[in-house]
Amino acid sequence: MSKKTSALYAEITENQKKTWSAGDFNQIARQNWVMAEALCAAVDPHPGQRVLDVACGSGTAALVAERRYCEVTGIDYVPELIERAKWRAEANGQEIDFRVGDAQELPLPGDSFDVVISVYGVQFAPDQEKAASELLRVCKPGGMIGLAGPVPEGWSGDFFATHGKYMPPPPGVKPPLRWGTNDGLKELLGPGCSSIRSTKRKALQYYRSTDHAVEVFGQWFGPTIRASEKLDKNEQQNLLNDLKEVFSRYNRATNGTAIVENTYLQTIARCK
Repeated sequence: MSKKTSALYAEITENQKKTWSAGDFNQIARQNWVMAEALCAAVDPHPGQRVLDVACGSGTAALVAERRYCEVTGIDYVPELIERAKWRAEANGQEIDFRVGDAQELPLPGDSFDVVISVYGVQFAPDQEKAASELLRVCKPGGMIGLAGPVPEGWSGDFFATHGKYMPPPPGVKPPLRWGTNDGLKELLGPGCSSIRSTKRKALQYYRSTDHAVEVFGQWFGPTIRASEKLDKNEQQNLLNDLKEVFSRYNRATNGTAIVENTYLQTIARCK
């Protein structure tokens, strides 16, 4: 990698830290329990096995894995999210090793985890090849990598495309949705895995209304907050209107509330 590319990734990573520390991502992650539960059921870690949750955010998937009496570590580069994860674990009486660290350079020895998981996390690392190589490095031979992440179509694809309309991604960086395609996964994980199996699944997000859904993201979701900060008042309202249209498009409720259907990709890979 050239020095110019390395510097670009470093700059983007620093900007991402500021973005994800804005608001309170835990208010968004509360909708991710169903994906974390399904992912842990799929990789099926057993008591005593070592599990790593990469880009763990406020710790949702790590908390699910620890309920199986696994030895769990959670890594995220946003200190505020790690503090929230520690608080959640303490409140539940769960022992989890939460640490500040970057998915692109995990502060952990190689071949040290039986299972490595990430729910809407590692996919957002700007240096995708490095992040993928780190997943493979820390996973034991024969171990499992489990991912749940956005796909180009459906609510996730439209939601992130709407944000990109108002705050375009940096040039030269591959989109997070690459992780949501078979070709992208083969490129990123294929060389280090004996098998990769992906399944499109659906997760439901519940809100009082589509207006409430927009309010939640506008108040708590870092990318929405940061985009709004860079827009004038008219553009801010346009962004919120466009987000409401996306939520409405995938709303399956018929009684005035919002039950938003999100199609995502669950990937289970076995390391060589």
